[in-house]
Amino acid sequence: DICRSVQPGSRAWSGRNCEMTVLEEGSLRLSLPDGVDGRKFDDETHGLSHCMKAVDFIVQTSERILFIEFKDPDHPRAHPEDRERFLEELQTGGQDDALVRKFRDSFIYQWAASAVDKPIEYYVLIAASHLDEAMLLARTEELKRRLPLKGPESGAWRRQLVTRCGVFNIETWNRMLSKYPVSRA
Repeated sequence: DICRSVQPGSRAWSGRNCEMTVLEEGSLRLSLPDGVDGRKFDDETHGLSHCMKAVDFIVQTSERILFIEFKDPDHPRAHPEDRERFLEELQTGGQDDALVRKFRDSFIYQWAASAVDKPIEYYVLIAASHLDEAMLLARTEELKRRLPLKGPESGAWRRQLVTRCGVFNIETWNRMLSKYPVSRA
């Protein structure tokens, strides 16, 4: 059976035992497989956007929680000067603080809601086709360092804050996270 979506963020039935969730941010769509729950987190239901940043989506599998952030400088309606400014900031690390804050604020929010009961992974999609893998790797390594992926060398932490993280373009996302394909609407 092939699943189809009816509305972004909704569930659609298109055959026996076939259910799919599609989450949308701008013109980007994230498809979740059967049995995986996800929701838009950075929306009006968040309730604390005046003081806390939020990742775009929170996805729950049976083993882990995924925090997902989408940035779309290639959006069809993006102004060329905004696209260039964003990409320059990305390349020089100027977006790192915002990405780290989105993770940390989302973690605190979920922790306060007693919703952190599994390992968390953080994935960032930068929908810019001309970002090469070297740039994506550099941003991933910096994100690992700044979240931080590993706790203090003293061993004081009994749990990891985040178990995995990565920065992807659409091509690398769909190759590395193929269970959760991204497409443009």
